[in-house]
Amino acid sequence: VQLVESGGGSVQAGGSPTLSCTSSGYDISTCEKGWFRQAPGKERELVSFISSDGAPTYADSVKGRFTISQDNVKNTLYLQMNGLRPEDTAKYFCAASQNVNCGRLRPIYFAYWGQGTQVTVS
Repeated sequence: VQLVESGGGSVQAGGSPTLSCTSSGYDISTCEKGWFRQAPGKERELVSFISSDGAPTYADSVKGRFTISQDNVKNTLYLQMNGLRPEDTAKYFCAASQNVNCGRLRPIYFAYWGQGTQVTVS
């Protein structure tokens, strides 16, 4: 499984960009699919994910502002970000976990990663 993110860039506070993550194809062993972010000097944190049954979950810091969705035909995961704040500045990564690690949400349990896309909010 290969993941490629796009849609990042420099955005003014309050902006609403959408990140996309295109996959070469999730196999049947894939469980959660989600977005992480990492700011300089900080640990990588989970922003949002979709579980195997399609249910979305959000970090408290983005709840109500970000929306995760997926298009299974296009094998693409999206992150619609609204009301961006300077503290949202980070490199955003899409990732997917394998069934053996379903429910384990630390980055170490996600087997597949994109290269990341930078989002800078000013």
